[in-house]
Parts: sequence; C-alpha cells; structure tokens
Amino acid sequence: MSIQSAIRTFSACFMGAALGISILGYSHTVMADTTSTDVKRVEARNDVYQSVFPEQYDSWKATSESQHLEDALAEDPNMVIMWAGYGFAKDYNKARGHFYALDDVRNTLRTGAPKDDQSGPMPMACWSCKSPDVARVIDERGEDGYFDGKWSRLGSEISNTIGCADCHDTKSEAFERGEPALKLSRPYADRAMNAIHQPFEDQTRFTQQAQVCGQCHVEYYFSGPTKAVTFPWAQGTNVDQMEAYFDALGFKDWTHKLSKAPMLKAQHPEYETWRDGIHGKNDVGCIDCHMPKVQTAEGKVYTSHKIGNPFDQFENTCAQCHTQSKETMQEIVSTRKAQVLNMKLTAEKHIVAAHFEAAAAWEAGATEAEMASILQDIRHAQWRWDYAIASHGVHMHAPEVALKVLGTAVDRAADARTKLARLLATKGMTEPVQVPDISTKEKAQAVLGMDMETMNIEKADFLKTVIPQWEDDAKKREASY
Repeated sequence: MSIQSAIRTFSACFMGAALGISILGYSHTVMADTTSTDVKRVEARNDVYQSVFPEQYDSWKATSESQHLEDALAEDPNMVIMWAGYGFAKDYNKARGHFYALDDVRNTLRTGAPKDDQSGPMPMACWSCKSPDVARVIDERGEDGYFDGKWSRLGSEISNTIGCADCHDTKSEAFERGEPALKLSRPYADRAMNAIHQPFEDQTRFTQQAQVCGQCHVEYYFSGPTKAVTFPWAQGTNVDQMEAYFDALGFKDWTHKLSKAPMLKAQHPEYETWRDGIHGKNDVGCIDCHMPKVQTAEGKVYTSHKIGNPFDQFENTCAQCHTQSKETMQEIVSTRKAQVLNMKLTAEKHIVAAHFEAAAAWEAGATEAEMASILQDIRHAQWRWDYAIASHGVHMHAPEVALKVLGTAVDRAADARTKLARLLATKGMTEPVQVPDISTKEKAQAVLGMDMETMNIEKADFLKTVIPQWEDDAKKREASY
C-alpha cells in the first residue's frame, strides 16, 4: 500500500489514553506470554509512526501549541474550599493538548513529590489516561501488575505521552498495512462498554470512534485493593444513576476537611454527557468536531489529530452540519457558556456556605445522627456541581444537561443549608455563619491551613532529581527494543 493510500485509510481516533473498569470493583488479570519471541510488544513510542503517517503525526504533534497553563483555582477560589482535604485543593490547571499530558501529571502538586517507588500520595491508576505505555504495561504484566502500588512505582515505565497505541492496535497486521485498527486498549474500558450493552466489536464505526475517546474522557473512580480504575456504570451512565451506584456502594473519594461530608469527585464525564446531549443523540461524535478530515495542498485527505476547539477548523467541523456563520455559532456557544457559568457560581455559593455552616454545627456540638442527612445533601450537591463543570466542553456537548444538573445541585445545597439553619438554632446559634475571605486561591488555601510553600519546594526537588532518573531509565529500556 502506498503512503498516500495509508494516509487516506488512517482515519481513526487518536484521543487520550484510556481508562477502564471492573464493574464489581476488581481488576481482571491477563498476563501476556513475554517469554515467546513471537509475541509483539505494544508500541508506545509515537515517533515510530512518523514516517508512515506523517500528516497524522504532525497534526498530533501540533497539540503542543497549547502551551499556556490556566490556573483554574486562581480563576475560581471557591473550588479550593469545595475540595478541602483533597488533592485538587492543592493544584488544578485546565487541560492542555495531548502532547503535554505526561508532563502535566508529573508537574501537578496533586501527585506529590515521591522519592522512591513506595511513596505516595497517589495510586498507579493516576497514570491511566496519560500514556500509551499504560497499554503496554498492562499487556506485559496484566491489570493487577499495572495497578498495584503507588504512582511512583512505575514512573520510569510511563515515558510516552498520549498517542497511537492508546486508540489503535499497534500489534495488528491491519495496522501494519496502514489501516486504522481501532481498539479499546484498556481491557477494563472494554468491559465497561459491555456492561452498557455496547460491545466494541459489534458497534458501527461511529460508535467505535466515540468509545476509544470515551476510554479517557469519562467518569471513573479507584476501587479494590489495587485501586483499579473503575467506571460507575453498573446502574447506568447519567448523573442520577451513578450517584445511586456510589451511594449503594458506600463509596467516598475523601472526607471533607470542613463539613466532614463523605465526598465524591467527578472526573471528566464527557462521554456520558455527550451521550445525553443533542450531538450524541444525533450521531455527531468526537471525530466530527475534534478530528475532522482535512486536505493537504497536494490533495491528500487525512484525519487531523490536532485535537482542540472545533472553531479552530470551523469549515471542516461545525460547517459540515450547521448553516450559520462562524460568528453566529460562536455567539450561540458564548451565550450557553455564560448560562452554565452563572449556574455554576450560584451552586458554588451555596455549597461553600454549607461546608462552613456544617463545620460550625460540628463545633456547636452536633451529633452524627443530626448531621447525617445534611452531609448527604452536601455530598449530592457537590457531586452534581462537579459532574457538570468537570465535563470539558459541556456547554457545547450538552448545555441542557449541564443546566439541569446544576439546578439540582442548587436545590440540594439549599436543602442542606435549610436543615443546618434549623440545627444551628437548636444549638443557640441564630446569627448567620460568616464565610471567611476566600477571594483568592492563596487566601482560600490559607484558611484551610495548607502549607503551600513546603509543597512547592518538595515538588521542585522531585522534578529536579527524580524525573531525570525516570527519563534516563526509560531511554535505556527503549534502546533495548
């Protein structure tokens, strides 16, 4: 097959490294027979494919153009309080291009500054949507062999950023022939699709493309003794069904530092909100908007892997379906984004106040029995807020879903505050609980007593000493291939 033919046929999704599932909360181990010389390795090195698929490779590499880091906590200090006691209160930057996925997870304060392969604070699962090496390690060691232990345990093994092997079967003969060979590279993601009665091999090309993107752009949690990545889809994929799943399981991501509520942290449920939105219901998928077919000056047609804002390639994305001008479409999206933002801030105002009011109730002598239903309301309010705002691009994918879910977040927060007002009154507290000055990220972190200076010093040392060793070890390993 010619290079031109290969490029034309290579139209599959190059979206992020996958996440996975064990519906019952336990990972499934499948060990590869690495003793045989006939067993092929999952090829995690993206540059291996540069000469065969130059346009796809170059467009993927162009995701490096999104260099700017946006500090979400600086933009909205309310979130520091909402995540009090959890890693996201330390550091939360908005996602950059796939090219930076590995750097960003290494650099964030959330992953700490481990000095050895036993140090914390995060589990191995935190690598899961950052690198095609995850697929390679699972293929070589099995799922338990990958997940078990702390994040630093296999730092030198996870050395390539999001790329080819995350969404394509690099071991297949079809891929070697220049065909897309889409694959759910994480077996637990494959089981998740089966759980919602959408087995990958039985789906249309459209659904398969969405599924490979949905390996990573999805809600998940860490479960079982190995902290395996798990999708909470056993009862369904909308916000109510996943909330019921977590409640029945008695699961919590952490206990809130102020309110003591058993909290849930939504990740980035783009797949779920997309399915419920107008685009998903009309078979408009990730590829259509984020990875359109484009043409070179020489007339070659290929799938762009420069995943980003659809407006950046408007004629090849939105304009393929919509008749409105780019300016009109941008105005519509801007209006929807403003509506979602307004509801987001309204929900935050009530949830933040509820956390401080709950802390005051505990201080006033409230009992666990008195606080139980209040804490459940706070848990549900923040889960719904997080589900809506953690879904990147929800104002485009499903604005009606975001507004509805945020409305229920406000309702539940209001319920919690009403109950708290009555409870505080019985404790002799009739004056409103004052929320301290949290107008900046730094002030909010200081209210929580967070030692940011020490965290930053330790992180800088980690990046200076540990990361170079990981990179050296990775180079030696790959040099032996």
